[in-house]
Amino acid sequence: MKITVNISDSVGKELKEEAARQGCTTSKLVEMALRMLLQKQPPVGELPPLLEFDMGQERVDIADRKALYDKMEE
Repeated sequence: MKITVNISDSVGKELKEEAARQGCTTSKLVEMALRMLLQKQPPVGELPPLLEFDMGQERVDIADRKALYDKMEE
């Protein structure tokens, strides 16, 4: 299908440069971009709950800087 669109000169220039970099035509590049835009995205559903782990009793109070440094030095 042939469609005519009007785009700004700056976008047209960038489009031609990118097509040359990719080694394709501007039409192909526009079609690829439109396909990505129009591609149906699955709806974002509810996420599963995060896993919880029991790491046991804490070995040091991380709010106590000295105790934390002492534990790190062990």
